[in-house]
Amino acid sequence: MTEKDQGNVPSRQRKRFPGISSRAYEHPADRSALVALRKLSGFDTVFKALSGLLPERSLRLLFLSDSVRVSDAQFSHLNDMLRDACYILDLEKVPPMYVTQDPKPNAMCIGLDEPIILVTTGLVELLDEEEMRAVVGHEVGHALSGHSVYRTVLLFLTGLALKVAWIPLGNVAIMAIVTALREWFRKSELSADRAGLLVGQDVQSSMRGLMKIAGGNHLHEMNVDAFLAQADEYEKSGDLRDSVLKILNVLPRTHPFTTVRAAELRKWSESRDFQRIMDGHYPKRSEDKDTSVTDSFRESAGHYADTVRTSKDPLMKLVGDIAGGAGDLAGDLGGKLRSAFGGGQGAKKPDATGPDGTTGDGESDPDGATGGAR
Repeated sequence: MTEKDQGNVPSRQRKRFPGISSRAYEHPADRSALVALRKLSGFDTVFKALSGLLPERSLRLLFLSDSVRVSDAQFSHLNDMLRDACYILDLEKVPPMYVTQDPKPNAMCIGLDEPIILVTTGLVELLDEEEMRAVVGHEVGHALSGHSVYRTVLLFLTGLALKVAWIPLGNVAIMAIVTALREWFRKSELSADRAGLLVGQDVQSSMRGLMKIAGGNHLHEMNVDAFLAQADEYEKSGDLRDSVLKILNVLPRTHPFTTVRAAELRKWSESRDFQRIMDGHYPKRSEDKDTSVTDSFRESAGHYADTVRTSKDPLMKLVGDIAGGAGDLAGDLGGKLRSAFGGGQGAKKPDATGPDGTTGDGESDPDGATGGAR
């Protein structure tokens, strides 16, 4: 962000995060999904080929010709929010933002070379200023994380899958990539929700915005606690059949269900990680190049293990019980094998009788030998 732009940023009592890395707010599953996508066989080759085919220049011209570009002269309040969000997250270059006529509330950040933010009139008319600020921060978070690249590829591949549906196995191959991209896409939305909270710094506004997206502009008829209770009921209700149906329902979606997003954001807002960021302790962009891929995998694996362990979903509880049972079984078998073969440090050995006829205590010395003459 240039000094000129910073000078135009509205004065607000919000904390700024100079040099913040997107790793500070990214959901662990978001990072692991990105790594998994890059590990897909042939994905890099496909991506490079698609980069030349994607109609990005056409999209930019389309937005320029048939949407309203946000600026000081047009939708100036959105322009203030955009500059403010970039200033808070220290995004140096402010991405262009467009408002397009569409009654459905939506927003997106796309683009391979440079990110473009698009918001619909339905969203602008639905949300109040603070709720909209969280949404703008959400999209700036996508830009800072570099999500726009893969989101653009997903949009293109989804359309391509329809065009090649008549080719034997052609649709299957593309849909495999689309399914992987959608899984990452959903996790990236959780990351961007966190970025929106860092920008707005008002969890209630973020909650209200998600409620309105789910139920419309009827705040007097809605309640945040009741809305979050829906997420809890959704997670723990039903049996294994319902768990399978949940998976099938979410597979074609690019966004997590709204109640789930609200619950995830509330949980993060109450976490130590969020508080540390607000206190000014967060990973810096300058350290990104030194980040260990192994550590990212380990963190993601830990997150998934914790999710399975704490989940109230019947299927996840079954998986956790099976995993726990397998661990207990392995421990029991290991103990029996050590006893059978007399191995293992600290194993109890027969008491030794000393020269004076007394019985020794059988304690092991550091070398594993029993007390008495060696």
